[in-house]
Amino acid sequence: MSNRVVVYTTPLCSWCRKLKSYLTSLNISYKEVDISKDPSKAEELYRKSGQIGVPVALIGGNVVIGFDKAKINSLLGIH
Repeated sequence: MSNRVVVYTTPLCSWCRKLKSYLTSLNISYKEVDISKDPSKAEELYRKSGQIGVPVALIGGNVVIGFDKAKINSLLGIH
């Protein structure tokens, strides 16, 4: 499942930390993309999600805006 989950974050975002902590608690590996370090990644985030705020997760190609636990669980097959 590694490479299946990408999380767009910034260092000061508390919801980003909650999302990453939640994924870690489920033993879900993810790729973190810090948009504050690379403007092209912020542009990539906007192209993929229409969002400029974080967190945004891509799970199997599906966009999850914010820390939407129900949608995350559904996309990961967790009930």
